[in-house]
Amino acid sequence: MPYEPPTHTVERSLRATTGAKTVAGVDEVGRGAWAGPVTVCAAVTGLRKPPAGLTDSKLISPKRRAELAPLLERWVTAYGLGDASPQEIDELGMTAALRLAAIRALEALPVRPDAVILDGKHDYLGPPWQVRTVIKGDQSCIAVAAASVIAKVRRDKVMAELGAESGEYEDFAFGANAGYPSPVHRAALEERGPTAHHRLSWSYLDALPKWQHLKKVRFSAEAAALESGGQLGFDF
Repeated sequence: MPYEPPTHTVERSLRATTGAKTVAGVDEVGRGAWAGPVTVCAAVTGLRKPPAGLTDSKLISPKRRAELAPLLERWVTAYGLGDASPQEIDELGMTAALRLAAIRALEALPVRPDAVILDGKHDYLGPPWQVRTVIKGDQSCIAVAAASVIAKVRRDKVMAELGAESGEYEDFAFGANAGYPSPVHRAALEERGPTAHHRLSWSYLDALPKWQHLKKVRFSAEAAALESGGQLGFDF
């Protein structure tokens, strides 16, 4: 099924209505995983024509993503990456962890953006950032699409390297599933239990009686108050 290519329409609107000179597209990957960090990329693209085939990373084959990511890294004006670790996710909850990772990505940019285009309908950044949320922004907005590809390829590489680390985590097949749910991943969890790279507040532990004692209280009361502001969907 063909998809409409992303455009600079939202970025042009922000420039026209707010006077923003630097606009960053922001997207995340790893939100629905059982293991590994959540990774956020902030990309500034200006208004130039992107490399051919750019769209939401989930609509691009792994081979093409791997080819496209280095092209995008050279093509963008700037990009920054930020992670929140499994331990931070357990402590803070996903909303606050996403915000932490996004701030790290934005602060990694050489210039602070005047405005941010955030994929999805929930603004997990908030003040003082000027945010425009866009549902399916990773399909419709060039800067967000670029961020989605760079973040996806970067996180997949991190998880593949982790899966090959001295063979210690080979049974979990992180190189194939990137820490997301899969039959192989579940079987390894049942046999070996969670590793230091797993999120111990996640509900997958409820189905693993042998390891339920490891489950942590999901996050602090302060983070729970923030989390209750909106439910975020998973990006499998």
